Amino acid sequence: MAVSFASDIRPMFRDIDVAHMTPHGVRLDDYAYMSDPAGNYANAQAVQDTLADQTMPPGGPYWTSEQLAAYAQWRADGYQP
Repeated sequence: MAVSFASDIRPMFRDIDVAHMTPHGVRLDDYAYMSDPAGNYANAQAVQDTLADQTMPPGGPYWTSEQLAAYAQWRADGYQP
């Protein structure tokens, strides 16, 4: 079964994460932003990079390997809504 943004990815971002990143122009709760194909899906890649290197969320809690794998699978599945 494909990983979807609405049911699998969005719930992994806490409301505080969304609120923290919105002023920086990063819309973690916005499917159109997160799945934007511009720049070879640069938004999704940047979020994945910061999650994987544990720079987001600031001070943690950091995503587990299972959460990171789900995010990567969402991307591999074609950014399903």
